[in-house]
Amino acid sequence: MSRYGWGRPDPFADDDEEGDIIWRALRTVREHLGMDVAYLSEFVDDRAVFQYVDAPGLEHLIKVGDSHALEDIYCRHILEGRLPELIPDTSREPAAMALPITSAVPIGAHMSIPVRLANGGAYGMFCCLSARPNPSLNRRDLETMRIFADLVTRQVRRDLDGHQRMLERQDRIRSTLSEESFEIVYQPIWRLDPPSLVGLEALCRFTGTPYRSPDIWFGEAAKTGHGVDLELMVIARALQAFPRLPDGIHLSINASPETAASGRLPEVLAGQPLDRLVVEITEDAPVADYAGVVAAMAPLREAGLRLAVDDTGSGHAGLRHLLNLAPEVIKLDMSLTRHVDADLARRALVSALVYFARETGAALVAEGIESAAELAELASLGVALGQGFLLGVPTLLGDLEEVLAGRTLPRALRRA
Repeated sequence: MSRYGWGRPDPFADDDEEGDIIWRALRTVREHLGMDVAYLSEFVDDRAVFQYVDAPGLEHLIKVGDSHALEDIYCRHILEGRLPELIPDTSREPAAMALPITSAVPIGAHMSIPVRLANGGAYGMFCCLSARPNPSLNRRDLETMRIFADLVTRQVRRDLDGHQRMLERQDRIRSTLSEESFEIVYQPIWRLDPPSLVGLEALCRFTGTPYRSPDIWFGEAAKTGHGVDLELMVIARALQAFPRLPDGIHLSINASPETAASGRLPEVLAGQPLDRLVVEITEDAPVADYAGVVAAMAPLREAGLRLAVDDTGSGHAGLRHLLNLAPEVIKLDMSLTRHVDADLARRALVSALVYFARETGAALVAEGIESAAELAELASLGVALGQGFLLGVPTLLGDLEEVLAGRTLPRALRRA
């Protein structure tokens, strides 16, 4: 197998998959030239490793992951000029006949183009060979081969660049995990009428470099296989706020479907007041296994924890989330609350969700409230709970003492 995980045993299982340009190039050039085998090799520690192979019916002779010493095959000899790139008949090339592999395979005709990295170094070879000589092969065929080799070279460089970016992502995420390079801020959630503080949502702000928004950090962690680890670390930090919260104030934390279904949440939440805890699952995150999420969260919910569907209205998965997860809390995305006072369609959707929440017994929270007009319209539509910059920006817990003590109301909620 490729050290980068590119090669696949079944190269044509799905021609739409990334990297299939290499498989298609190999097959096309092999068939066009009437050869038996086409392959792309990579030079690794003085060996040529076959990363992609198209050899129908000859898989017992050559397959992905096989390797040969460079001295034993044509590659190094072609690179160093001892063999030509085009050999229609190996019996006419003494240097080729001197290599044991020529008779062992056997190789009667051979064409090979070096694949070079952006810095000019040799990555490997793009090759075709046949057991029988093929005197019809000529310079025009070599130029055709070169065109396909150029396509493959560009794809190899893209793959290598992607691999390098992945290594850099892994380093950043590992550093973030080891150094806990983030802080937790909290945004108040208010009952609109009569006004009172009911909860805080814990939000993560990353302090590592380069600066990126939290969704990019969490997305990168997921791509590198550390998504659940990072989320659980953030949740554990957020839970440190509980001893400073007054009785009756709940804490909302965010978790992806993968984290919710991982079975690792109970350990992180052990000893916490579950009846004051809400786990928000983002609406636009895909859920591959609703039953798995529901089953994993069931014991926690039976102990009092509430499940919320976050960002409802921001993506296509909202109805499936609501129907399959049966949340105790529904959070309206800011895309619905923004300008709801001036948009008939938004008002209609909010009204429908108010009705849905009432019928299912769920609490409805409007996120992203930024104007007094939006606040008034949402309240008139029957939305009981809200949060947003108008009602309080996310801030460090230490800066919320007056709010938590009930001595401060947002100006927008103060009665005349």
